[in-house]
Amino acid sequence: MLKKKLKKIKTEVYTLGQHISMSAHKARRVIDQIRGRSYEETLMILELMPYRACYPILKLVYSAAANANYNMNSNESNLVISKAQVSEGTATKKLKPRARGRSFTIKRPTCHITIVVKDISLDEYIEVVFLDSFRWSKKLKSKNKYTAMAYHDMYSNGGVWDKK
Repeated sequence: MLKKKLKKIKTEVYTLGQHISMSAHKARRVIDQIRGRSYEETLMILELMPYRACYPILKLVYSAAANANYNMNSNESNLVISKAQVSEGTATKKLKPRARGRSFTIKRPTCHITIVVKDISLDEYIEVVFLDSFRWSKKLKSKNKYTAMAYHDMYSNGGVWDKK
């Protein structure tokens, strides 16, 4: 008896950049401009924007496209930035010397940027046809791997010790 079933395939690939030394607010200003755009349009926008946050985001978009090419064999013209988010990371703290022997803390904020790229040419579900009576059989393995090992005591080697 034949059965048909829908199987979900992978159409999204993500790239994660952690501990990027900039404020999450400044990175969000750039990320909001590229969310939902195509890959080629995103590259043009990021190369022409005058913000410092564009360079690490551009590197992440390049990396996401390379991941999509390697994992799914997708073409760059079919890629769309489906999700892009920025979350706050840890703040590195340094001490700056001030007058009269005091110190002042300087906080350098970091952020984590996640970019998800989706291939629009691939369908999300494929139809799989299989036999109902056909089942996979598993070979049983023994649960204890160490039953065949012999016990060896390093102090009882058969020799006689000198006792003084």
